[in-house]
Amino acid sequence: QVQLVESGGGSVQAGGSLRLSCAASGRTFYDMGWFRQAPGKEREFVALIKWSASSTYYADSVKGRFTISRDNAKNTVYLQMNSVKPEDTAVYYCAAGRSRSLMNLATPRAMDYWGQGTQVTVSS
Repeated sequence: QVQLVESGGGSVQAGGSLRLSCAASGRTFYDMGWFRQAPGKEREFVALIKWSASSTYYADSVKGRFTISRDNAKNTVYLQMNSVKPEDTAVYYCAAGRSRSLMNLATPRAMDYWGQGTQVTVSS
């Protein structure tokens, strides 16, 4: 079992920055990811990182603006969000899963555990 708790959401103006955190407990040798869900839309992949932090994978919409990282000593995963846009507004979810390839985890149904989500609102 893995328990995930997100924090760091809030309101920010377009062009600003925000850092989300996800604290994990339980069995933590999992690949980790961030997904988001905007009102009226399906949950979508944002970023993934291997349990060893050896590789990352990003959605095209956030590539170059967002950075995923992890500190295994603290059992915490981060999402640094820079140059945010109004279209980044969503509930952001932390998730855990396992696969040989991060690309296989770039869909919500592939992940095993989920946090409760944290709201990010970007104003123009």
